[in-house]
Amino acid sequence: MKLILLGAPGAGKGTQAEIICSKLNIPAISTGNILREAIKNGTAIGLEAKSYMDAGKLVPDSVIVGVVKERLAADDCKDGYILDGMPRTVAQAEALDEMGVVIDTVLSLEVEDEVIEKRMSGRRVCEGCGASYHIQHKQPKVEGVCDSCGGKLICRKDDAPETVRDRLHVYHEQTEPLKDYYEKQGKLTKVNGQDGLEDTTRLVFRALGI
Repeated sequence: MKLILLGAPGAGKGTQAEIICSKLNIPAISTGNILREAIKNGTAIGLEAKSYMDAGKLVPDSVIVGVVKERLAADDCKDGYILDGMPRTVAQAEALDEMGVVIDTVLSLEVEDEVIEKRMSGRRVCEGCGASYHIQHKQPKVEGVCDSCGGKLICRKDDAPETVRDRLHVYHEQTEPLKDYYEKQGKLTKVNGQDGLEDTTRLVFRALGI
């Protein structure tokens, strides 16, 4: 199964990707990770990407898709994969299609903005050990104190309401049009994200027929 997961930041894509990968024994291909790997290994396309980054420029879609295609040719991808963080724009989706990267299903996790804001702004992370909590769903025994190491719990800048709203705006503007793009290809499946992780996973498995 060759799969793309779509969804706003905080919709739970990363968690569901891990669960699907474990269930189907396929890799999650993270664009950021493979870009770093290609640069480290000194591949031709990795060096091309590095030349843009060294010059302080954005790596063009054609180069990013080239790195992705190179990675998808590896043995561990022969039974399928999940693309994580790619495509982010319709232009990237078109570049994937032009390079012959075949996608079976595009799964969109649908979660309302208000729910995401509440979910993300309620997150708390331990300064010491990095353990995660939530003011509603996973409270520490003592408010503001980590159960594991006694460290101080903080709200990360990424989870601050204004940052979350900015990230949602970028998603709606740049990435959400992908839903129309893949719907026209007959590849889009929507799943409504639930409050409970297991409930969302059950709907995801049902949508994918696994």
